[in-house]
Amino acid sequence: MASNTETQITPDKAIKNTVAAYLELTKPKVVAMLMVTALVGMLLATEQPIPLPLLLWSCLGLTLGMAGAATINHLADQRADAKMKRTAQRPLVQGHISTKNALIFAVGLCLSSVVILDIFVNRLTCILTIGGMAGYALIYTLYLKRATPQNIVIGGLSGALPPLLGWTSITNEVHPHALLLVLLIFVWTPPHFWALAIHRRDDYAKAGVPMLPVTHGIEFTKTQILLYTILLLLTSFLPYLSGMSGLFYLIIAIVSGLGFIGYAVKLKFDPTPKLAMQTFGFSIVYLLLVFPALLIDHTLF
Repeated sequence: MASNTETQITPDKAIKNTVAAYLELTKPKVVAMLMVTALVGMLLATEQPIPLPLLLWSCLGLTLGMAGAATINHLADQRADAKMKRTAQRPLVQGHISTKNALIFAVGLCLSSVVILDIFVNRLTCILTIGGMAGYALIYTLYLKRATPQNIVIGGLSGALPPLLGWTSITNEVHPHALLLVLLIFVWTPPHFWALAIHRRDDYAKAGVPMLPVTHGIEFTKTQILLYTILLLLTSFLPYLSGMSGLFYLIIAIVSGLGFIGYAVKLKFDPTPKLAMQTFGFSIVYLLLVFPALLIDHTLF
C-alpha cells in the first residue's frame, strides 16, 4: 500500500496542475496555429520593418482575445464535453477549475485583449477582435453549434479572422489581400473539422450536437469534404492571380492542395479506420505549409 507521503500532492505540484488546467482552457495549440496565420497577416501587410512594440502588443492582444474566446467555449460546452470521450478530461468537466473561476478568467482575458488592442494597437483591430470573440464564443458556441449541421461553415468565419486582424493591427485598414487570407481559412475550415467529426461521430451524437456526420451520415460528409478540398485548391490560386504572391507560393499551394484532395479521395473511396484522423492531421499541415509559403514568397521573391 502506498503511504500518504507517496500520494500526497505537494504545494508546488498543485500550483503546476492549476496552471496547466487554466492553460488548457485557452486551447493553446489552436491559438498557436491561429497566431501563425495572424503573424503572416502582419508581415504581409507592409514592406517596411514593423516596429517591435507594435508587433509585440499586437501579438499579445490577439493571443489574449483568442484565449478568452476559447475559455468561453469550454464554459459553454462543459455539459456536452462530459458526454464525449474526446473532451471528458477537460478541466471544467473534471472539476479542476470551478465555473465561476473560469468565467472570471475568460472575462479577464477578453478585457485585457480589448484594452491592449485599443490603447497600443488601433481601434479597428480592437473592434474586429471583439466581433471575432463574440462570433466564436457566443454565436457559434451558444447557438450555431446546436442549431444546424452547417454550424462549422457559418461559424468558421470567426476562426478565419486572425490573418485579417494581424493585417489591420499593422495598417489600420481592411485590405482586399487580407480578405483573401480570410477566405482561404474559411474554405479550409469545413473539411478540416468534418474529418474530425467523422472520427468522433458517436461522441457528437451522444452529446446531441448536430454535426454533419450525425445529421446527414458519414458518406455524405465525405463527399462534402472532397468537394471542399477541390474548392480550397481553386481558392488558393487567388493570391497568385491577384498579384499578392508569386510562383513559389503557387507551387506550394498546388502541391499541398493536391495532397489534401488525395486524402479526401481516399477517405471517400478507400477508407481505413484511422484515415479520418489522418486527414484531419494533414489539414493542419496544409495550413502550416500554405501560410508560411505566402510569407516566404513575399520576403524572398
